[in-house]
Amino acid sequence: MFEKLCALIAEQFGVDADTVTAETAFVDDLGADSVDLVDLSMALEEEFGMEEMEEEDITSITTVGDLYKYMQDHLDI
Repeated sequence: MFEKLCALIAEQFGVDADTVTAETAFVDDLGADSVDLVDLSMALEEEFGMEEMEEEDITSITTVGDLYKYMQDHLDI
């Protein structure tokens, strides 16, 4: 599932999936702003069937690894 997540992030931010790692920071490495993160959360809801992410959850996630841990905690995987 991590690879699928990286591919989705790469598609959303227009980067090569091979460059996305657990340490990749959304703001510092991908140049994400709050709109980008909301768009990503909607894509995650669609792709993985996640429930809508709360705003405080979105703002507390700074790296791909943080997001993956959040998904593990909120999905039945």
